[in-house]
Amino acid sequence: MSTRTPIAFLKGHGTENDFVIVPDPDNAIDLSPAAVAALCDRRAGIGGDGLLHVVRSAAHPEAKGMAAEAEWFMDYRNGDGSIAEMCGNGVRVFARYLQHAGHTTEGDLAIATRGGVKTVHIAKDGDVTVGMGKALLPEGDVTVSVGERSWPARNVNMGNPHAVAFVDDLAHAGDLYSPPPFSPASAYPDGVNVEFVVDRGPGHVALRVHERGSGETRSCGTGACAVAVATARRDGTDPALTGAPATYTVDVPGGTLVITERPDGEIEMTGPAVIVAEGELDGDWLETIAR
Repeated sequence: MSTRTPIAFLKGHGTENDFVIVPDPDNAIDLSPAAVAALCDRRAGIGGDGLLHVVRSAAHPEAKGMAAEAEWFMDYRNGDGSIAEMCGNGVRVFARYLQHAGHTTEGDLAIATRGGVKTVHIAKDGDVTVGMGKALLPEGDVTVSVGERSWPARNVNMGNPHAVAFVDDLAHAGDLYSPPPFSPASAYPDGVNVEFVVDRGPGHVALRVHERGSGETRSCGTGACAVAVATARRDGTDPALTGAPATYTVDVPGGTLVITERPDGEIEMTGPAVIVAEGELDGDWLETIAR
């Protein structure tokens, strides 16, 4: 029998990008990289592409400066335990959790992340829209490779780094177990999320993605945004110049996201977010793996 207090957790997903959710309003739980990796392990733990640590902004040293704008901070961790700046699908699931727990209702709210404060709208139909901020398009040529194939890639930063490559067949991305090589190394000193993209029709693309620290995932929200921006520029469209928003439907392995880039540069992502389970973690087990 466990001698330590059980710790509540939930499991959720956004277009099958799945997360372990650990509510911890006072930032009292020690979630070491080893503990996060164990929780996200699909055989020995709960299983997830990442972990959403739910903390009040005022209680977290990285978020105190955002507490006046956003009550809650998404302390996001990758599946390997490393810290990430942002996760678009994670923000939607985070918002769904806040609604599930009674901390918010349908309508608008703000969520603090390491990528800044994100505006969120929970619609009556269940979809969640996240204001993802503006894309940065660093200059310089980038190349990504899989086996003998190489492609030019568009460098897009959505608060985290992306390399977007347009390919003829998504199978060309390979198994995506390990990070696709890229060059030059100076383009992404901390690693990169790599998206492989094919066209499905006008305003409609599909992707596969290797997420930094997680491997291939069923969906990547910031990746879908990066792909929409890269596709728009490839298509000769820049809303800042045309004055009209550009919207792309982006198919991911786990579903579909709709991405809109507005003339002011702000990008909105809309898609589903689902809570599928909740339970308790064994306190002794977590204490053991946290060492």
